Amino acid sequence: MREKDDKPTRYFNSAADQSSAERDDKSLVRNIRAGDEASFAEVVSRYERSMIGVARAYVRDQALAEEVVQETWLAVIKGIQGFKHRSSFKTWLFSILVNQAKKRAAREIRKWPGNLLYGDAEQTSTDCFDTSGEWRSEPPSWDLTPEAELLSNEAVEQIKTVIESLPLQQRIVITLRDLEGWASDEVCALMQITSTNQRVLLHLARTKAQQKLEWYFTERRKTEAASETEGPKS
Repeated sequence: MREKDDKPTRYFNSAADQSSAERDDKSLVRNIRAGDEASFAEVVSRYERSMIGVARAYVRDQALAEEVVQETWLAVIKGIQGFKHRSSFKTWLFSILVNQAKKRAAREIRKWPGNLLYGDAEQTSTDCFDTSGEWRSEPPSWDLTPEAELLSNEAVEQIKTVIESLPLQQRIVITLRDLEGWASDEVCALMQITSTNQRVLLHLARTKAQQKLEWYFTERRKTEAASETEGPKS
């Protein structure tokens, strides 16, 4: 079964779930402002894993990503009294994270090449959609890969490797949408891109990732088949 583009894959299964989470965040923010350490710990527990995943899309190193997340939490503590709820807490939090990650990336490699920021998304938009904005061809479904392989540690590591090879904004979009379960409007708000651009980036990322995963598993099956044909060595 193919996943519709506007349906998140994890965490939020409906608009009601998302609204409930936002209300819960508001309650936690009030408690944190009042000095409740338990509420802060709950927010950290809720978002830190996702934050590390997004940070890694910028710095591509687990240790650096964890440092970026720690810097983000320090910035949150300093700035939470001034949070005005103009956006959801989640969007505000990840906006701080992205800013911290960009600063760290700039320090590490001076600057990203320009084609990593938008890549070929704008050039490909007319190829992906018709004049009404509908898909000419839908993004590949992740369930094309056998479930047993997707659940293996080897496959998980290979998926991470594939995603890390993508251009920056494609990495961000596919990480948020397919790994973290964000809704499309949340991704657009965080990245400050249009809905069309988000869909194009997701399409490109899924297509490239699917192709690379299919190649990897095909080659692995060939190796296994060859090993079985040769049989055990005496």
